[in-house]
Amino acid sequence: MSARPASGRIGRRFAALGAEGRAALVTFVTAGDPDAGTSLALLRGLPAAGADLIEIGMPFTDPMADGPAIQAASLRALAGGATLATTLALVRAFRDGDDATPVILMGYYNPIYRFGVDHFLVEAAAAGVDGLIVVDLPPEEDDELCLPALAAGLNFIRLATPTTDDARLPAVLRHTSGFVYYVSIAGITGTAAASDHAISTAVDRLRRHTDLPIAVGFGITTPEQAAAVARVADAAVVGSAIVSRLAAALNDRGQPEPGLVDHVLALVSRLATGVRTARR
Repeated sequence: MSARPASGRIGRRFAALGAEGRAALVTFVTAGDPDAGTSLALLRGLPAAGADLIEIGMPFTDPMADGPAIQAASLRALAGGATLATTLALVRAFRDGDDATPVILMGYYNPIYRFGVDHFLVEAAAAGVDGLIVVDLPPEEDDELCLPALAAGLNFIRLATPTTDDARLPAVLRHTSGFVYYVSIAGITGTAAASDHAISTAVDRLRRHTDLPIAVGFGITTPEQAAAVARVADAAVVGSAIVSRLAAALNDRGQPEPGLVDHVLALVSRLATGVRTARR
């Protein structure tokens, strides 16, 4: 059984929530979407709205695992000048006012490779990043980024999917740390939702293989769905619904309408209420 502990802020946050007897809400936003100032304001507002951990998408031109909403967010951010360097700067700015909320960077290997792996890991750790999710690096490529990240003190979070069978799981979990991210559907983000029974069965199976917290994402769009996940898993991850709410508050030129941040945070607050009351 994999028993690599969740370390740092991620470990402390899951331990605290376990003591409270509830699951976490993990929220996803894309760095620099729709612009740097709005992105930072939104990021700073997420913890008070109820986000327990924050995933920040690293903008990329070809986000192959992401659905239309997050693809569009990535393109908006890139059009506004977002880069991996500005993403790290965003984390640093967030850390000026929040040293407790875990931050995970999620994305693809190409921008990290171009930035330089060693340079990226030094800068990410210094900025206050706690973990990485890099969706296109399988366990067979752990030498590329996973093992150096662990050596640099960053958690490396792996994805498990409905097609990850018991024979494959040990390889997936071998160097995983922080938590396990269970992708509840086969396919891209924001396009479908798994049944409560399927999620419960999958979480039970994962628990037989690891002691790490298990987060469930893909397809969670409502407080009711988040609550259903929070009853059986350690965290519910919401991304596309938040990004879509942001997109709905843009004008025809892609600029934020007044109240966009409050509009998005109101959704996060409702999702957080679902998660926090799920086990009562």
